[in-house]
Amino acid sequence: MQTTNDAINLALSKAIVDQAPDAIIFADPSGKIMIWNSGAERIFGHKAADVMGGPLDILIPHQLSHGHHNASNHAMSSGQMKYADKVLTTRSMHKDGTRIYVDMSFGFVRDEAGKVLGALAVARDITERQGNDRAQRLRIAELEKALQEKSGTDGK
Repeated sequence: MQTTNDAINLALSKAIVDQAPDAIIFADPSGKIMIWNSGAERIFGHKAADVMGGPLDILIPHQLSHGHHNASNHAMSSGQMKYADKVLTTRSMHKDGTRIYVDMSFGFVRDEAGKVLGALAVARDITERQGNDRAQRLRIAELEKALQEKSGTDGK
């Protein structure tokens, strides 16, 4: 009976990861992509078959790659991750070269003995929200400037 329950739980876990709307990515300790779900395909534009076993570099804009590699190497060697259990808004790259913004959370996956098996990242595309926030900030700055100009000419 336990074997049947284990098989059902494994199939359910796989279905959840495969069908999650957010990107779920797992890389082994050497940085090779081992899990790339349908959310990752949609957000980043790369098919799983094209990225499995490859490096995470496809997600990282060139200007951020040095910092990423340093942080990744430090995390794997120390077992400590700077942004573990936090959400980080960062830039990434779509397959077509478009810069996108994503909220990412990171963590280690460990075996029962605590050995690091690799790193997990969950990402959500926030490019549209980031653009709307920027437009709103610009509009507020314009309105504040207009208000200052008006109050400066209206009777001081």
